[in-house]
Parts: sequence; structure tokens; C-alpha cells
Amino acid sequence: MEHSARMALAARNAVEVITREELGELLRTEQHPRVYAGYEPSGKIHLGHVLTINKLIDLKNAGFEVIVLLADLHAYLNEKGSLDEVRQMADMNRACFEALGLEDATYKYGSDYQLEREYVLDVLKLARNTTLARARRSMDEVSRSAKNPQVSQMIYPLMQAVDIARLGVDVAVGGIDQRKIHMLAREGLVKLGYRAPVCIHTPILLGLDGEKMSSSKGNYISVDDTEEQVNAKLKKAFCPEGVVENNPVLEVFRYHIFPRFSSVLIERPEKFGGDVEFESFEALEQAFAERSLHPADLKGAAASYVNEILEPVRERLEEYV
Repeated sequence: MEHSARMALAARNAVEVITREELGELLRTEQHPRVYAGYEPSGKIHLGHVLTINKLIDLKNAGFEVIVLLADLHAYLNEKGSLDEVRQMADMNRACFEALGLEDATYKYGSDYQLEREYVLDVLKLARNTTLARARRSMDEVSRSAKNPQVSQMIYPLMQAVDIARLGVDVAVGGIDQRKIHMLAREGLVKLGYRAPVCIHTPILLGLDGEKMSSSKGNYISVDDTEEQVNAKLKKAFCPEGVVENNPVLEVFRYHIFPRFSSVLIERPEKFGGDVEFESFEALEQAFAERSLHPADLKGAAASYVNEILEPVRERLEEYV
């Protein structure tokens, strides 16, 4: 794959790359650079999580070696359950990720190395170079109790930075809510004698109601939702005719469907124009903006493709029922 194609694939659907120049140089000098994303095992996997999985698949296809950190010790520190509970959840998360297309990634459990002497020593060194205010700011977006955090939650971002060094990766992937932690890593690791990682950030998706995604509202699609649940959720989704800004159904096409399918077929009765096929998200978005594509047809197609994506996950999770 040519450099320009690798670069386009690596940066596709990212809200920012820090920095593009560093990523470009990495792709020029390394045939198989290393990339990682860490996942805190703490509940159901939903399409918001799958966004970073899609990015890892892009990077795998661009020639990267992919490492997935199942951050069980991080989840424990962030009050997501006992060590046994989060380890069991980590195993289930791995099954989901493999079914979504990351079968040949390298999986690491944080507890397998995060208690070793050299790792702990690096965390302590980084703690000496990091103010409490900086650690707290870094954790604000990912902590469930940011107003009254535990000391363990201040250790969390320091460990995440040291993970990057210990795993020997060139690139760190995460949602934009990970930005402050990644910036701490870029600055802090250099002081410890390590390289600053390239950071690729994906957006935070809207909930299906057009509001902030929230577990209390249930305004998201989980990877274990049944076909009927997916159909019902997308049928009710916020999708005003002709409106492309902040449209969660269009986001599903942009971030989940088009990265996995070379073209999308919208099936319609002949009296409504018949079937229509789109070979890019931009073409589909334009048709919707011009109102030549009705929200009901868009939602129906979205449900069909999402169910196709999730079916292997449902089959894999039957092992855990």
C-alpha cells in the first residue's frame, strides 16, 4: 500500500491526530509500526466503543501491529468492580472485539504486567513530575466520580501513560475524552527517557435521541442487542428529514457502516424511487440533505447493516450465557 493510502486509512474518521507530521514520518520509516488502545472492562460494549475498534481495524489494514489492552487493573482502580469481576468482563470484551474483526490482534491484560517492579517505578517517577491538578484534569472525562475522586483515580492516568511505554507502541488510539491523558503521556514519557506517542482520537458519538449518550437513558446500541432491539432503537432514532448536522443515524453510517462496506444499498419500493446504491458516505449524506432519501429508508438500511455487523458478536456471546 502506498504511503498516501496508508496515511488516509490511518487518519480516516479521526477527530484529530497529534501530530499528522509524526504519523506521516512513522509510516515512511516503519513498515509495521505498533498501535494500541486500552479498554476498561466496565459493562456493556456499545457502538461508542466500537468506534475505536473500527479505527484499530483501519490501522491493521494500513500495516500496523495492533495491541489491545484489557485494562482490568485500571477498572479496579476506577471502582468498576472487584479484580475477579473485571477480569471476567475483560474476557467477554475480548470475545466481542474478536467477533468485530480483531481476531489477530495481540491482547494484553493489565494485571499481567502492571504490578512488576520496573512498571511501578516508572509510575512513581511520573508521579513526581505530575501535579495533582494535572492528574485530576486528565481524569475528569473518564472518571465516574470526578467531583470527589479517590486517590486511585489519580494514579489511573499515570498508569495509562506508562502503559504506552511498557507496551512499546508508536501510536495510542482513544476517544477524544482521552486527550488530556494522552497529552500527559506525550509530555511525561519524554522526561522518563521514552518517545512521545502519536495520538489518534475518535469522536464521541451522539445518543440515538440526539442527546449525549448515557447508560441511564439507554440511547445507544449495545453489541449484544437483538435484531429486534436494533430495529426498534433505530426506528425511534432522532433523524429529521434533510438535517445532516448532529444526526445520529448518519453517524452510524459514517463511523460504522461505510468503514466496513464498500457500498451501501438502500432498498425502497418503486413508488418511492426504487433501490439506490451509494459508494461513499458523502454521496449518501448529500442525498439525505437534498431530501431525495427519506429518514425511514435511511433508518431501515442502518438497522439492516448494523445487524449484519453485530451478528458474529451475538453468536460469540452465546458462550457466556
